[in-house]
Amino acid sequence: MAQMENLNTVGADNTKANTGARGRLARFAEENEGSLIVFSLFLLACMMLAVGIAVDVMRYEMTRTRLQNTLDRAVLAAADMDQTLEPSAVVADYFERAGLGSFNVDVTVDEGLNYRNVKASTEAEIKTLLLSMVGIPTFTAPATGTAEERVSNVEISLVLDISGSMGSNNKIQNLRVAAKDFVDSVVVDDAEGQISLSLVPYTAQVNAGPNIFNQLRKSSYGRHSYSHCIDFDYDDFSTSTISMTKYYRQMQHFEWSSQNYRPIRNPGCPMQDFERIVPLSKDTSELKGTIDDYRARANTAIHIGMKWGTALLDPSMRTVVNNLRAAGVVDDAFIDRPADYDDDETLKVVVLMTDGENVDTYRIQDWAYNSNSEYAHWNNYPLWYYLYRYVNSRNRSQYYYRKYSAGQADNMLDNICDAAKDAGITVFTIGFEVTNHSAGVMRSCASSPSHFFRVEGTEISEAFSAIARQINQLRLIN
Repeated sequence: MAQMENLNTVGADNTKANTGARGRLARFAEENEGSLIVFSLFLLACMMLAVGIAVDVMRYEMTRTRLQNTLDRAVLAAADMDQTLEPSAVVADYFERAGLGSFNVDVTVDEGLNYRNVKASTEAEIKTLLLSMVGIPTFTAPATGTAEERVSNVEISLVLDISGSMGSNNKIQNLRVAAKDFVDSVVVDDAEGQISLSLVPYTAQVNAGPNIFNQLRKSSYGRHSYSHCIDFDYDDFSTSTISMTKYYRQMQHFEWSSQNYRPIRNPGCPMQDFERIVPLSKDTSELKGTIDDYRARANTAIHIGMKWGTALLDPSMRTVVNNLRAAGVVDDAFIDRPADYDDDETLKVVVLMTDGENVDTYRIQDWAYNSNSEYAHWNNYPLWYYLYRYVNSRNRSQYYYRKYSAGQADNMLDNICDAAKDAGITVFTIGFEVTNHSAGVMRSCASSPSHFFRVEGTEISEAFSAIARQINQLRLIN
């Protein structure tokens, strides 16, 4: 019995032990605190990988930016047409100075008489720190850049209103400052004769000057030696050319006013040397000196100024210009100018400025302007001074006629502006303290609305500066 009791006691003890072990296993299975440690280790690994990616990407971007900035500076310097070193040597020097001399840079150069285009490219292979663990052992950082400097064969006609209204409100003074600054901006020293500028001052007419005037054919009517203006016909404004075969009429030399002085001082065709066209020049001193002498006088014929400004860019004037060059009037650099319209390396520009509107235009009747004595007579007497003093009022209208109205003059201006634009000439216009009517006329003449500037006072300098900036070119393409 005692032995049976002992066996039962042992069995009971074993049962209790088994039950306790199962309980501990159950409690261990239900315990979840250990899973947080595993998950935290997983997150830590992910964060380290993300930091590694960020570090690798940052190293890539820093290297790429450094390469690109160095390359941009290098190609800009290499494209400078004043640069005497080879473009590849300039680029290599920039990389050497930046501590990047070990990189191979591919340099391509395209250059001509008036431009240089430099393109360069390189790349850096960057070994990754942590991304190699996920199969990305390297990054490739590329850099490319292109720079171009182009000094186009620029032909410019600067057509300036010096009519009587320019004498008010300091307008002629403001014009002088603005126009001289424009000359300095566009006729640059390093252009090597590539940029020509013609000055075309206009009032009621444009004085071509004897050097140009004497090369054109003129009719026998009204030939005199007092001034040198051409009286164009309506149809002449439909074309950009000056004909070498047509017989043009010379503008009559007379003054419309009733002022009491002899001889006349303010004829429709300007007489002074500084009021003549200055053809195809790069002499900034001469150009600015001429502009400084401008004074306000007579009335306004915008269309005639535009006609001459366009003609001085037209290939039809090439014979005239070459003769002027042979005579020493035009620089040798401008032989065979103006260039053909389809010359891809030549930019032709008219800058047309006015402060007024076209007006009705009158001429003396042929019967009263038909001999040397009559030419001399009208050089001594302003027309209306003579008519009021010596002619009966009912006969005065017999002495003159209206050649065309202000509206017809606006139409002629539209025609010559269209002819210029159709030929490929870029037309900038400036309305200087103008009426709404004149602003509309000038806006229509310009190559686009953005090529028209309406300004007041000293703003005229800003307009000329903006135009000069568009003509001069140095740009980073990519």
